[in-house]
Amino acid sequence: MKKLLLVALLSIPFMLSAKKEVDAKYLRGAVPEVNGIVTFSEDFSVPGKSQDEIYQVMYKFVQDSIIGRGIKGERTSIISDGKKDGTIVARNEEYIVFRRSAFNLDRTRFRYHLIVKTSDEKVHMELTKITYYYNEDAEGKKGLTYKAEEWISDKEAVNKSNTRLYPRCGKFRIKTVDRVESVFAAAKNSFEGSKAPVQRTRVINSKR
Repeated sequence: MKKLLLVALLSIPFMLSAKKEVDAKYLRGAVPEVNGIVTFSEDFSVPGKSQDEIYQVMYKFVQDSIIGRGIKGERTSIISDGKKDGTIVARNEEYIVFRRSAFNLDRTRFRYHLIVKTSDEKVHMELTKITYYYNEDAEGKKGLTYKAEEWISDKEAVNKSNTRLYPRCGKFRIKTVDRVESVFAAAKNSFEGSKAPVQRTRVINSKR
């Protein structure tokens, strides 16, 4: 009961702001699902680069920009280095901060898997298996775990008229979309000087 009360109290600032107009990019369709699993994906091309050249850049990106900024522990590691097939798989745990002040730090642990498939001149990325560990105590225990499918999906987070986000989970959805976009953008920016055309692919409203 205490945990639920605290979650409600921490949601008050977002509830007050929820009445304001929400950027359309966070509304229906912003969180895609594949076979019932929240999965963000991105495809982009790197003309003139071989699979090995692309793999080297992407491996360094995953190692430095994803694992390097994650919370150290068993939940942050490279599961498959991709040396055989060019597919890098990493799991990561990092903090997402909602609100920070002198008296309050509202944040969640953001856990996910990142898959990077490389081939000649192309990269395919997926960010999936998302969960949140929220409202932990000072020792990192007694928190609440939420699955993305039950917390930030269109069904759970967006009202029927598609005009606003529900207060309890809206902040998770917004911060997740922003973080995913920053991951994909950083991956593309790893190829400095490349003018490669980018094609974004999102699967929307897939059957659960």
